[in-house]
Amino acid sequence: FYLTPPQVNSILKANEYSFKVPEFDGKNVSSVLGFDSNQLPANAPIEDRRSAATCLQTRGMLLGVFDGHAGCACAQAVSERLFYYIAVSLLPHETLLEIENAVENGRALLPILQWHKHPNDYFSKEASKLYFNSLRTYWQELIDLNSGETTDVREALINAFKRLDNDISLEAQVGDPNSFLNYLVLRVAFSGSTACVAHVDGVDLHVANTGDSRAMLGVQEEDGSWSAVNLSYDHNAQNEHEVERVKMEHPKSEEKSLVKQDRLLGLLMPFRAFGDVKFKWSIELQKRVVESGPDQLNDNEYTKFIPPNYHTPPYLTAEPEVIHHKLRPQDKFLVLATDGLWETMHRQDVARIVGEYLTGVHHQQPIAVGGYKVTLGQMHGLLTERRARISSVFEDQNAATHLIRHAVGNNEFGTVDHERLSKMLSLPEELARMYRDDITIIVVQFNSHVIGAY
Repeated sequence: FYLTPPQVNSILKANEYSFKVPEFDGKNVSSVLGFDSNQLPANAPIEDRRSAATCLQTRGMLLGVFDGHAGCACAQAVSERLFYYIAVSLLPHETLLEIENAVENGRALLPILQWHKHPNDYFSKEASKLYFNSLRTYWQELIDLNSGETTDVREALINAFKRLDNDISLEAQVGDPNSFLNYLVLRVAFSGSTACVAHVDGVDLHVANTGDSRAMLGVQEEDGSWSAVNLSYDHNAQNEHEVERVKMEHPKSEEKSLVKQDRLLGLLMPFRAFGDVKFKWSIELQKRVVESGPDQLNDNEYTKFIPPNYHTPPYLTAEPEVIHHKLRPQDKFLVLATDGLWETMHRQDVARIVGEYLTGVHHQQPIAVGGYKVTLGQMHGLLTERRARISSVFEDQNAATHLIRHAVGNNEFGTVDHERLSKMLSLPEELARMYRDDITIIVVQFNSHVIGAY
């Protein structure tokens, strides 16, 4: 099934979003110039989510990607709730009091976040009251706990992740008299989601990561070339420290069954995630909730089975690993992406492709043919194609779209092959998932002048 270039473009651009940070008096005072984001589904519906927002009562910008599994319910809830928990964790005591007094007296609330959303990024309106009440309980506790110290960003991020995961679990245990809402909170808790979130404030960049999405910094070296710096670690079987951590938390007798076929208890790829109460609750609690829950829950195979060798839960945590980086003028951009991107591209290639796209300067690598015997005619073809590619680079108005084009369409020479792109994008839903995962990308561009002035 062949797609024309305009058809390919309309598929690639369907979910793209760009935001430029506004300038004041012709000056941009933020260390962020703006960001581009995009998503390409493989699952129907897509299980990835993305979020971006400016913190209005504190300084800083929040950006995040969320990769759902066993459905999209948990990723959806985390994408619309986590930033509120982070923002509240960062607020000074007086502001929290002001907000609580406003709610108490029925006055308008101070806005906490300004969201930057694509029309496809929706909020679940039915649950907004429930979500608000859980958040309010959290800030009331923060008011009561007031220690008078200013909150450390690292601590705020960790507290927010853990608290939201705890609330997701509690809401599912309490249930809701409204059967639709009851089913919703249970779907959120029984599905799962990873999260990779960046908080940028001046030259302080914090990345909080739970699971196997990734954050990567694009750095421009003195000679103009591009290099990649990892700002997160995958929480999966490939990470020895993570395997050790899980083993340390359970008795020696379970050592053999904890990680099987590179999965937690032989089932779950990420070793940290939101939701996934199948790996957190006791067997008694799981049975009680499923039995008293709505009938749809009983029909769901996933909720009924108990993981094998399930002796000492919880096996899973949503606690993030936080990395702090002080931005330097040579740090030009940050890429946050779900594992759908990293499965297809090496971070070094990601850094080069985005760097060249943003600067419009192409460092011509010698054409690598990787041990293939190439005739002069084929070589001429590759060079002609390369020249055409440089002129076509500028057809993408969005760095994330440009990266997806490469992730899905690259051939063995590292160039975008239209025929391959067409084939990959025209795969029917049930096949697409066998060839690639959902891909969600946010590319944040930094303002070197502002960073240099710090």
